[in-house]
Amino acid sequence: MDPKSGNAVTKALTVLEAAVAGPGPRRLADICADAGVPKASVHRILSTLVELGFVAGEGGGRYRAGTRMLALAEEVKAAGADGVGEVLTRLSGEVRQTVHFALRSGDHAVYVQKVEGDRPYRMASRVGMRLPLHSTAIGKCVLAHLPPDDVAGVLATAGLPAKTPATLTSPDLLAGELAGIRERGYAVDDEENEVAIRCLGAPVFDRGGQVVGGVSISTVAVLLSREDLLTFAPALRTAAAALTELLH
Repeated sequence: MDPKSGNAVTKALTVLEAAVAGPGPRRLADICADAGVPKASVHRILSTLVELGFVAGEGGGRYRAGTRMLALAEEVKAAGADGVGEVLTRLSGEVRQTVHFALRSGDHAVYVQKVEGDRPYRMASRVGMRLPLHSTAIGKCVLAHLPPDDVAGVLATAGLPAKTPATLTSPDLLAGELAGIRERGYAVDDEENEVAIRCLGAPVFDRGGQVVGGVSISTVAVLLSREDLLTFAPALRTAAAALTELLH
């Protein structure tokens, strides 16, 4: 849904999400750009969020997550961390690669948990990082299981920007890719979002059968071929099923 045409709740949540994205304070201009909401509306919404404690003003037109938002995040993390963490740790131990769990948030997804693999290198990803839907394994899993109108809305808002030379930027090619994902139950990001990084993803669903995000295995492309990565698909799908069960 386009936040400009959404209701007041949609706009407020979109502004809140934009205000707390990233590791540090955010400028008003950046919040407006990310939220896609007019500056006057953003300023009014932020004033209310600051008053309620969900956002805190840093001065100079900069904002960060407020104490009430941080407390809520900790409650949510505590409620689901144990089960989700166990699934991710088990998967990472089995494949010896870095694994991520991400949830959809509008026209992108957000990493909510990460477990590093048993390797000498570390992925640059972090909890809270936003992911494009069209160029990542988890994102393509989400798109593959959304209603067509929702997919069209995401593409109208976010477009199909080329993240690397391998990114699918054609709507027709992407549609064919999404059909294949639905058939096989997993998606591959073959250096489509970041050069030298290859990922395998599977969708995660809520109790209503709606896709909410996904789980992925990430590796350095030069160290693990696409064929070798695909051998992890059964373990990945087992983990995705376990995460789906936790959300029921």
